[in-house]
Amino acid sequence: MHEYISRITEKDLEKALNRSPAVAILGPRQCGKSTLAKAFLKSRPSDYLDLQDRAARNKLIEPELYFDHHRDKLICLDEIQQLPEFFSILRSEIDKERRPGRFLILGSASRDLIRQSTESLAGRIAYIDLTPFLLSEVRNKTNWKNLWLRGGFPDSVLAVDDEDSFAWRHDFIRTFMERDIPNLGFNIPVPVIERLWILLSHYHGQLINYSKLAGAADLSIPTLKKYLFLLEQTYMIRLLEPAEKNLKKRLIKSPKVYLRDTGILHCLLDIEDYDHLLTNPVSGASWESFAMENIIAMYPYWRPSFLRTSNGAEIDLILERGNRRWIFEFKLSKAPKPSRGFYELKESLQPEMAFLIAPVDASYEISHGILVDSPEGFLKKGLSPVSDSGESVSDLE
Repeated sequence: MHEYISRITEKDLEKALNRSPAVAILGPRQCGKSTLAKAFLKSRPSDYLDLQDRAARNKLIEPELYFDHHRDKLICLDEIQQLPEFFSILRSEIDKERRPGRFLILGSASRDLIRQSTESLAGRIAYIDLTPFLLSEVRNKTNWKNLWLRGGFPDSVLAVDDEDSFAWRHDFIRTFMERDIPNLGFNIPVPVIERLWILLSHYHGQLINYSKLAGAADLSIPTLKKYLFLLEQTYMIRLLEPAEKNLKKRLIKSPKVYLRDTGILHCLLDIEDYDHLLTNPVSGASWESFAMENIIAMYPYWRPSFLRTSNGAEIDLILERGNRRWIFEFKLSKAPKPSRGFYELKESLQPEMAFLIAPVDASYEISHGILVDSPEGFLKKGLSPVSDSGESVSDLE
């Protein structure tokens, strides 16, 4: 067993429980939801039920009696997707006594995938997304190279060596295809989803051509989109949408696809160690998604997108919130240089801040308004829309 590692979502969880009757922690399987919940529950009267366990489910045969007996406790229901019909019962119980911090719900599917189940809790539930480990959470336990290679799933990144980490990820992929997808109510043959997942690993960081991908996967386009939605809503892939801007330029309107965890990506491509990773053609796109996922996770209320013109000028990531806009380019280089297209689009977008994220040892300004930094260096800055003193980020730079 590994010692507990604090998560950045702990403060958000505390605030959510102080304002909402129910809070749901959502994220991929094995990312640490149960560990986070159990550590959090130690500090308050609570009762934890793992709904995958028959004995725990039996306690809810007469839910009214159970709730009456534990009315003064925070009740945690783990793997809530096992009992989707239970949401209507929760609504009735919350409406009987509507006060903050009554239920903590854990689930391995995203809020969109279980929307039909949670609609009955509208206005009564808050959501917290939990990712696998981020750089800011494990910087004292491992280095960024291990996290990039192995991904952020706790049992993978904290494994004793690369061989054990790779074996864990291989088993995770197999279990996800054989057990997790059927448990969500989807009857997809394992060879079909496996073929699609491997294809997506080769398309990692690229624009989606639905017709080409459907042909390669031997699927119809509607079926392909259905399966992509499933993988997206179970946190396995990210479909990064193009920004909608009026720049008087022809813009690409197809989304880009990324496997969200680089460890899973590397396992699907049989990349077992760091040297192999650096020589693989996917290394640049893998670095891009590694840095991108860490940045997006730290700014959950900012809208992520990318921008590419028909002549190839591109911004890898745009983060926007209100009238604020930050732009990013990612380079796997110790001496990175922004692309010509990045300069061109920066002039058109006029962002508040512009970053070139690369594995550099120290941050520096490469040209006016463009800061070069490592993912860890960027995250340590703790940039926010408005500082505690009320000054904007741009005022502080």
